[in-house]
Amino acid sequence: MGKLYDKLMEDVRFEEGLKACINCGTCTAICPAAEFWQYDPRQVLDSIQSRNDQEIEELLKSDVIWYCGECMSCKTRCPRDNAPGLVIMALRSLSQDLGFFVESAKGRQQLAVKRSVGDWILKTGYCLNPPEIAYEQHPEQGTVWEWELANMPDVMARLGANFQGNGAGALRKIPAESMEEIRKIFEITGGLERFKQIEDCSAKKAKELGQNLDEGTDNEYFNNIYG
Repeated sequence: MGKLYDKLMEDVRFEEGLKACINCGTCTAICPAAEFWQYDPRQVLDSIQSRNDQEIEELLKSDVIWYCGECMSCKTRCPRDNAPGLVIMALRSLSQDLGFFVESAKGRQQLAVKRSVGDWILKTGYCLNPPEIAYEQHPEQGTVWEWELANMPDVMARLGANFQGNGAGALRKIPAESMEEIRKIFEITGGLERFKQIEDCSAKKAKELGQNLDEGTDNEYFNNIYG
């Protein structure tokens, strides 16, 4: 049994997701991601069942494990009750733990997720923070979003939101004690440690590529992975 396979076995999602794959391909047939990417969940499970460290390491360093949308359609159709989506989650976690995620273009985008959704949760309590959704990074929004950013308080008031206000209501300011609780959850569950790992590995990769990586989202490395 390979060492990487042993590490995967430590993840409860892997244990729940891979029971007795017969390689029938039903998961690939139903998978939305397989329709748009070079992504074959049947092949992923086949590689893992080989317990070959080289094959598993290639997966951990590849774009492949980042194509899955975690919709779990595979779980609904598998005749043996496997869940390739859960296996992918375990692979992603291990890829981050070992620093392998920076070896693929899609994997490097984990820094963008951390510096947007991740940091927003710790900063505001929300996984989506409208004022920080930069217009320059979302040209598909057109000039409408540029105008909304410039008029955010008025727009939110018209929508009935209690934007950054005290008390109840959508997009209200989250109380300090609740923010501390959120941070504590991230600390106890290993989320903060995972965020640090993503930052450290990304900084190392940026240096290797000769690209600038500062804090925030306006720097060479971030713009390259985001684009």
